Amino acid sequence: MGPELTKKERCMLDGECGEGKQQAMEILLALAKIYGAKGMVPVTSAQISGVSYKTIGDAGLEYLQDLAARGTKVEIPACLNPIGMDSEDWEGMNVPEQFAEKQLAILKAYVSMGAKPTCTCTPYLAGVRPKAGEHIAWAESSAVIFANSVLGARTNREGGPSALCAAICGVTPNYGMHLEENRVADLIVKVDAPLQDRSDFGVLGAIAGGVARGRAVAFRGIKKAGEDELKYLGAAMAAFGSNSLFFMKGITPEWRVRDGAEEMAVGGVEMGRMRKSLDSGPEQDIITTGCPHASLAEIKEIAGMVKGRKLKKPLWVCVSRVVKEVAAKRGLEKVISDAGGRLVADTCMVVSPMEEMGYRSTGVNSAKAVKYLPTMCGQKVHFSRLGELLEFEGGKGKKVGKR
Repeated sequence: MGPELTKKERCMLDGECGEGKQQAMEILLALAKIYGAKGMVPVTSAQISGVSYKTIGDAGLEYLQDLAARGTKVEIPACLNPIGMDSEDWEGMNVPEQFAEKQLAILKAYVSMGAKPTCTCTPYLAGVRPKAGEHIAWAESSAVIFANSVLGARTNREGGPSALCAAICGVTPNYGMHLEENRVADLIVKVDAPLQDRSDFGVLGAIAGGVARGRAVAFRGIKKAGEDELKYLGAAMAAFGSNSLFFMKGITPEWRVRDGAEEMAVGGVEMGRMRKSLDSGPEQDIITTGCPHASLAEIKEIAGMVKGRKLKKPLWVCVSRVVKEVAAKRGLEKVISDAGGRLVADTCMVVSPMEEMGYRSTGVNSAKAVKYLPTMCGQKVHFSRLGELLEFEGGKGKKVGKR
């Protein structure tokens, strides 16, 4: 017996609501059968990946244009993952014109279907912030684990096509992280090491993710962690272990641990070993931060680091356009640009054509960026705390970024 469908879902499947919805429901039904879902669950928002021309290419563009040409529309609020460039300042980034043309065409197709061009991996910083227990269909790995763990929402790690289908139909297969019985930790990580800044949380995430390999993790021993720190932790766990959920005693809204869960300890030795393995050396043509996209608090911190100084190397601070606009109004963008840095909206270093822009080595404070930059952008990666990456005329910057 297959998944049970509501009357509305059956109408979409039968083509009564248009070809686009029919095709989308066929894909969702196929996924439901693969994962053993008994039916669909209504979702309140979708976050769609597969938006950068670098990742989907001409085939992806043609697929989206075909859907749009058939009059397909999203049924629920839908936002987009980062594209391959700043949509308003791609020339300033030195993005090749041919790439830009294809990228803008992809964006146009999504917008014509009703998706909001909030191109970010941190929709929760751009006005899309689901409540605890709310079912959503998000795709980007760091957004998924943040939504599940920090916000207490319910989402599987959707693929780009399935997130788009969920947006078109307003439902997604009801399995995995949507079900209470699956939201339980099978691995306990006892942390006995100082976590001085966000990059340290990324190092911890790389360790835990590599061991957990998709299992939910419960952290003990961390007394304090803000959303930025949890963002870096989750992003690394998702990159290194495809994790979608973690708990932190006294900090996250949920705490469930399975009886007999595996336990491991992480101390200074393990942290130091992982940090060393993430760093390919001090070479850096450009310094990038904001993977996941930077918050206003991070931008304020960076502005304080560079104020009144001149950077030796280019600096990209990757942000959502919403956050960039607020930073501009508060004068933070000018401080950073006066120092030689740039707030880059809509994109990030991982999905941009960095290798086509002449960069061969990148300095980062994100463990997630370390995971993807070598394979996706051909970069040699220097990993360190941001205060140690920045180089100024007249000497290096202060080691800041502690909580």
